Amino acid sequence: MSRLTGLGQRLYSGKASFNVVGRRKTWYVVSSCILLVAIGSLLIRGLNLGIEFRGGADFSIPNATCSVEQARTVAETKTESQAIVTVSGNGTIRVQTEPISTAESTVLAQSLAKTCGVSVDQIKIQVVGPTWGSEISKKALQGLVVFLILVALFMSIYFEWRMAAAGLIALAHDLIITVGLYSLFGLEVTPATVIGILTILGFSLYDTVVVFDKVKENTRNITGQSMLTYSEAANLAVNQTLVRSINTSIVALLPVLAIIVVGAGLLGAGTLLDLAVALAIGMASGAYSSIFVATPFLVQLKEKQPAMIALSSRVYARRGQAAKKADVAGVDTDSSGQIITTLEDAGQRQQPKKLPRSKRPKN
Repeated sequence: MSRLTGLGQRLYSGKASFNVVGRRKTWYVVSSCILLVAIGSLLIRGLNLGIEFRGGADFSIPNATCSVEQARTVAETKTESQAIVTVSGNGTIRVQTEPISTAESTVLAQSLAKTCGVSVDQIKIQVVGPTWGSEISKKALQGLVVFLILVALFMSIYFEWRMAAAGLIALAHDLIITVGLYSLFGLEVTPATVIGILTILGFSLYDTVVVFDKVKENTRNITGQSMLTYSEAANLAVNQTLVRSINTSIVALLPVLAIIVVGAGLLGAGTLLDLAVALAIGMASGAYSSIFVATPFLVQLKEKQPAMIALSSRVYARRGQAAKKADVAGVDTDSSGQIITTLEDAGQRQQPKKLPRSKRPKN
């Protein structure tokens, strides 16, 4: 912990630095590969929508003595359609079928109770029509659009439109990766998943705003000097908030991982798993995008401004002149033209020798 604190102090002061902004092409390639896999899975495999979205009947059978194959055979025989049968961590068998009527669900529940050795009253039945699922999808899409509009307005007013654009790119990055991984691993998408996705968008935005606020502070009146370019000042801001972002993400992920392991794994609460997986994927992606996607993309937009182009020219010209003077004087310089000085270069101080008291001039 002390080493991490020491590193954080050196990153904040600029004594140590990771060239995050300067290597933005590397981060773009990494993100592009992940996004291609996510989008490809969405196009090829699609999403495993729960019955809340596609409609159907759900039967939860606790303490069942039948096998998955037996429950599937009963369900497909009674409904004459394909059924999905799974077993949760606590041994409860879950049977999902295509949309059926209330009378058909009652008949199927009786058959499942007889096959699985439980009473009908113990079976929990949930029948959902496809209309209800489409209404949830519509409301979720409306909520997402309103959220993105408010985000764009807030960031444009508080920062500027370029930061708003970079922030929205980071949000889209996190959204696609989260949904794409659900498709890739065949995880079921439920209303709890939608809630989790909307929650992680807020987390991603929070992390991005923290970094952008430091960028804004470091680049205030930056055109009035010739020491740092915009990309260098932005990279310093990323390094100054790097340890904070890592700590925040770890602290936020710990309870989510506890929900996945304890809530879904040990207690068998499937709804908690739907919510927690979305949160875990989104938080990790949000922490990555705020540092390696949002800020580099912002710098790419800012560097196209004439004022920033002129600033870069002045900075590099000044460093070139400093390098030439240092070369003439025999002074070492680094790759950016900054003069390198050491205690050995300074040598011993040359102080005037004191005259003996008898030879000092009398006033």
